[in-house]
Amino acid sequence: MDETPSSTNISTKLERIAKLAREAPTMALTTLAHHIDVEWLLEAYRRTRKDGATGVDGQSAAEYAQGLEQRLESLLERAKTGRYRAPPVRRVHIPKDNGETRPLGIPTFEDKVLQRAVVMVLEAVYEQDFLDCSYGFRPQRSAHQALDVLNQAAVRMAGGWVIELDIRKYFDSIDHERLRGVLSQRVRDGVVLRLIGKWLNAGVMEDGALRQTEAGTPQGGVISPLLANIFLHEVLDVWFHEEVLPRLRGRATLVRYADDAVMLFEYEEDAGRVMAVLAKRFEKYGLMLHPDKTRMVPFKRPGRVPDRRDDDGPDDPGSFNFLGFTIHWGKSLAGNWVVRNRTAKDRFSRALTRLSQWCKRNLHAPLAWQQKILNAKLRGHYGYFGRIGNRARLWIFLYRVRIVWKRWLGRRSQRPLFWKRMNQLLGRFPLVTPAQVRRA
Repeated sequence: MDETPSSTNISTKLERIAKLAREAPTMALTTLAHHIDVEWLLEAYRRTRKDGATGVDGQSAAEYAQGLEQRLESLLERAKTGRYRAPPVRRVHIPKDNGETRPLGIPTFEDKVLQRAVVMVLEAVYEQDFLDCSYGFRPQRSAHQALDVLNQAAVRMAGGWVIELDIRKYFDSIDHERLRGVLSQRVRDGVVLRLIGKWLNAGVMEDGALRQTEAGTPQGGVISPLLANIFLHEVLDVWFHEEVLPRLRGRATLVRYADDAVMLFEYEEDAGRVMAVLAKRFEKYGLMLHPDKTRMVPFKRPGRVPDRRDDDGPDDPGSFNFLGFTIHWGKSLAGNWVVRNRTAKDRFSRALTRLSQWCKRNLHAPLAWQQKILNAKLRGHYGYFGRIGNRARLWIFLYRVRIVWKRWLGRRSQRPLFWKRMNQLLGRFPLVTPAQVRRA
């Protein structure tokens, strides 16, 4: 294209949509798609990853970039007139640690661009509606922020009782009709709703066969996390703050990251009452809670003087898992009880298993290349799990990674690889330590 679109123009349009949504929080918006033009699509193209796998049409991002202006003009015309046909996603299966597989959907590149364009519109609207309790797949929000809020709430109320929520196959089980009903409360733009409907009904292509889907959000699409957030905003967040909190005896906090959520209650009776109605609330929207993984656990601060109104609480403060961490009580350097986050056992084992599988697949690759990739994986692990109080688990992980690497390097030849030789190799190809990443 001859001219690049001004980011200022796009920002102005986004702010205009956000302002309208803020000023009319209960109004269904009917004029949104007119903001989407070629300039908007070009910005969506820029925000779309270019290194992903190809969809059912086999077209790469580089191929789509050829004659980009004409392609985007055609895409805009088809989207606005209703002639756009959402292609099915290409389904592949990713192995899981338990021997099962996780289905992954891969849309076409053009579909990704159009989905991104619609996400930009919807995000400007729903970011005005979403509550502070949700952190997943939202701008300027992260899993660490969710953990911080949960930790601070637990310290403020000296712990209490926790409900761990586990929605069974959430992204695959969202009922399309119920989702449309939730969307129509806020968005009634015909073009936007028609496109979303096409994505919901596009189906999946697997082994050359097309299969239609009656539930779930578009797999692998950039719009899927946003639609999932919109649905749970109605199912859980609004319900908790408008109907649950006013009826409680004590304080309570909800923290949600996508479909992973916990509720913290000051008193056991409050937690018990909510636990009793939780399944029915989700069933109303066609969702099921996992009966074994959704549970209520004690989480009282150790040494706390029991409340006379709640003096039958357990002596064991307990712990629970959230976002890959085990949340537990621990002592600070000053000797005060604080909430700590350590790597959950299943996430620790899963990370090691994946690393071992990677080492096996790349057994005969050059050592310098293996070192580079392993260090990138370690930095990612340290970056996510590098929470205060979790330093020991990071060093243990590095220790175990060295053992795993040694085991697979030992299979490169018939000669055994002893630790003396492995330490020499680690001297030449060192693995990054938690301390080095923290300093960096």
